[in-house]
Amino acid sequence: MRRNVQILAWTLIWSGVFIFGYLGWQLFGTDVVNAAVQAEAHEELEQAFENTEDVLPEVEEIDPAVYLGEDPGETQGLVEFYSEEEPETGDAIAFIRIDKIGVDEVIFEGVDRQTLKSGPGHQEGTPLPGQPGNAVLSGHRTTYGRPFYDFDLLELGDRIEVESAIGVHIYEIREIQIVQPTDIWVTDDRPGAWLTLTTCEPKFSARKRLVVWAEMVSGPNLEFARLHKEKFGSGS
Repeated sequence: MRRNVQILAWTLIWSGVFIFGYLGWQLFGTDVVNAAVQAEAHEELEQAFENTEDVLPEVEEIDPAVYLGEDPGETQGLVEFYSEEEPETGDAIAFIRIDKIGVDEVIFEGVDRQTLKSGPGHQEGTPLPGQPGNAVLSGHRTTYGRPFYDFDLLELGDRIEVESAIGVHIYEIREIQIVQPTDIWVTDDRPGAWLTLTTCEPKFSARKRLVVWAEMVSGPNLEFARLHKEKFGSGS
């Protein structure tokens, strides 16, 4: 009997060690791994942006009247549109900075489990940040660098900066909601230029999703985004 009690006691002790060790790795060990990945990606992306003149498509000049289906004779001037080619899954594509909550991260292409271990991911099939439409980003809340840990502190009017190969884009938060994981409508396209950011809610749980929508208020494609909004709707 005494031996059985000892075996049970040691089993419980080692189970506790294993559980706490696993939790420690998830909460802190993954942060160390992510920090190394982010540091390397940050340096490589900065170097890549210094050489974008050789790889970016030529700027397209859009006639607003033609784009809106109006009389070309009413044109007041051309609007420049800066496009980007679709990246490969896992590529580092942009920087995201949110000063209010201390976010300064490299964004990667893709939202699969492996890619999100590297940092915030851009959902394939949605426009790239800086392009018209709804660019969707997702990020971890409590592991792998926890880039979106303090998303609950964001408020309407707060600003988000995204730097891509074509320049710096500023977005202003227009809407914040907590939704179900099945509410995929949050990724629907929008007229204008939007950034939709999603993460788990509450912290340490994947029960729901915290979603932030922000509209572009500055950037190389701002004028074209306004045309896009005028043509396809009035916004959210």
